[in-house]
Amino acid sequence: MGLLSLAIWTPIVFGVVLLALGRDDQARSVRWVALIGALVSFLVTLPLYDGFKLGTDAMQFVEKATWIERFNINYHLGVDGISLWLVILTAFINVVVVIAGWEVITRRVNQYMGAFLILSGLMIGVFCALDGMLFYVFFEATLIPMYLIIGIWGGPNKIYAAFKFFLYTLLGSLLMLIALVFLYVKSGGSFDLSTWYKLPLSSTTQTLLFFAFLSAFAVKVPMWPVHTWLPDVHVEAPTGGSAVLAAIMLKLGAYGFLRFSLPIAPDASREWAWLMITLSLVAVVYVGLVAMVQKDMKKLVAYSSVAHMGFVTLGFFIFNDLGVSGGIVQMIAHGFVSAAMFLSIGVLYDRVHSREIESYGGVVNTMPKFTAFALLFAMANCGLPGTAGFVGEWMVILGAVKANFWLGFAAASALIFGAAYTLWMFKRVYLGPVANKHVKELVDINAREFTMLALLAAAVMFMGVYPKPFTDVMDSSVAGLLKHVAVSKLP
Repeated sequence: MGLLSLAIWTPIVFGVVLLALGRDDQARSVRWVALIGALVSFLVTLPLYDGFKLGTDAMQFVEKATWIERFNINYHLGVDGISLWLVILTAFINVVVVIAGWEVITRRVNQYMGAFLILSGLMIGVFCALDGMLFYVFFEATLIPMYLIIGIWGGPNKIYAAFKFFLYTLLGSLLMLIALVFLYVKSGGSFDLSTWYKLPLSSTTQTLLFFAFLSAFAVKVPMWPVHTWLPDVHVEAPTGGSAVLAAIMLKLGAYGFLRFSLPIAPDASREWAWLMITLSLVAVVYVGLVAMVQKDMKKLVAYSSVAHMGFVTLGFFIFNDLGVSGGIVQMIAHGFVSAAMFLSIGVLYDRVHSREIESYGGVVNTMPKFTAFALLFAMANCGLPGTAGFVGEWMVILGAVKANFWLGFAAASALIFGAAYTLWMFKRVYLGPVANKHVKELVDINAREFTMLALLAAAVMFMGVYPKPFTDVMDSSVAGLLKHVAVSKLP
């Protein structure tokens, strides 16, 4: 059992143990087991970075074993510079989410914590899978714990939101399954991704495959116009669910473009890049404008996530090293920042039980320590230099300018909308005199909440000030991917 198997199965085993613990009168023990499980799962991923060899685009820490021999399906794992940090990010966010739900969740605590640990392991599996069917199994299995998290611990319309989430993401994936079966037949009975990358495919076949993958990954990102499920789900999901959904689950779709769409259908990817760039810019501009008129803080940050993920897909489809690397950096940075934004909203919601912006005002007067964290995260969401939010967006804009000046200009101009809706929300919620008796009665964050926010603040600042560990890891893999995509796979 290698490091990647440990990273996948450690949280899943802890999650199953938690489900077996049972009753709510054991809640204290359950929380400690969950925290230990999350910490061990995170620590298991750190040797991946320490042992990662720079200067090569080859898969590392590879594990391979026969799974279903009859169909040549293998338990085949590996990471490269594209997926390494996503594995570490997933394990890190899981620790924060367990801390976030420590006191807030009081019923079915074992099931709540167990669901998050199992979900963490399944998402790491998505980032490590090098077998098409194994990828699909992990990709679809992530829906189950998230569906339960929304449907059991969500808000008043939780059942509607859970069904919408499940149906949107499942329907998109069915076309991907057809594409995977086609590639299996075309390759002579192999689900191995490296075999698929070498297949000579006609222009029509590549186009059909590209749109089959797009149907699954665009919904997951989510790209405009299939983004409408996300705000509803975020509003109803518990705080931890929103944090994991924004920080990690949206990245599964973006990662799919890099692992499937671009390398398997490179000619179609270049041919339809204009469509992807257009949809990405619409997401950044239009969805940014929609975010400005939101009255619910969670909805505002949900639309903000769609706009930020627009930068990711924009970076991928301008086909240069700055753009693709910037898109991956933006995925990681958005993981830290979006989780921090949703958890900050959760801190307020736990006290006032309202997400409406008009329910607040002058929070800085009663919660100065918390407001300091909220200001840092708001600035990162705006893309302020020195924070994680700046690095990826700056690289994507540079890459866009390198490809086409006006494309870069449009992308850079859209940042104004991000600053506008984030700062406007911050002003109305935190600044000015105390607005009502609810705000007047607020108490500042406790040690648990301080720890949770401090971990995210440290990550946001470290990545903003010193992004080198992140970019160094991905350089060779991005260069290898672009070299592969530049070569035609037409027969």
